Amino acid sequence: MDTFSQLIDYYQTNATYVMEAFWRHFLMSAYGVIFAAIVAIPLGIYIARKKRLAGWVIQTANVIQTIPALALLAMLMLVMGLGTNTVVLSLFLYSILPILKNTYTGIQNVDGALLESGKAMGMTKWQVLRMIEIPLALSVIMAGIRNALVIAIGVAAIGTFVGAGGLGDIIVRGTNATNGTAIILAGAIPTALMAVMADVLLGWVERKLNPVKNKKKKFVEVL
Repeated sequence: MDTFSQLIDYYQTNATYVMEAFWRHFLMSAYGVIFAAIVAIPLGIYIARKKRLAGWVIQTANVIQTIPALALLAMLMLVMGLGTNTVVLSLFLYSILPILKNTYTGIQNVDGALLESGKAMGMTKWQVLRMIEIPLALSVIMAGIRNALVIAIGVAAIGTFVGAGGLGDIIVRGTNATNGTAIILAGAIPTALMAVMADVLLGWVERKLNPVKNKKKKFVEVL
């Protein structure tokens, strides 16, 4: 039996298990990115105001990003033990940098003339942030979340080494099997598809939130 036939046979025999692993893998990735967004977006806005802190904060996030995933998991496991919480925390740490940098860049790149116009209209700092800065920076922030989620999906596969489950379990089982190529593919293909689907979906959301493209589209429709 060739590899393709073995792959189809594996999916037919273990469809429920693969779907459960897929969903678990996605949830770990999503939770890590959501928690990172909750922290990194306000922090990115703050350091855009306090530029002296920006270099230190971003550099700290860079250092975290350079730690190998297995080493980070091992360190967290010593504190938190085995399970999904350890993986979610590691994904949270890995997701901070892209979201933080994009939030900082998006807020920094808002046209100063628009900010001055808002202030001249009597807007408070909170109103300027909510009504001008965040809407204009939102597509850039979404690009950071998009990158973070794609990275998280790939890193989550090693969660199997700390008993977190997910598609990494299937891949590791394939590496331990005598003829495990089909089993490896059975875990790797859904992981790749998940990353592609997340990238495409969030890319679409990013385009929808881009104020420049939306403005051009409305202008063309008027013409």
